[in-house]
Amino acid sequence: MLAAGKRKKVAFVARMRKLLTMINAIAKHRATWDSSGHTA
Repeated sequence: MLAAGKRKKVAFVARMRKLLTMINAIAKHRATWDSSGHTA
């Protein structure tokens, strides 16, 4: 997002939202974290 000209705060909030969505899905389905399908 930074390369597209977005401000740092906007990119940070978007990343945090994505992480919270993943954490919510893991908690909802009582699953364990598997990092093999995710990249940074």
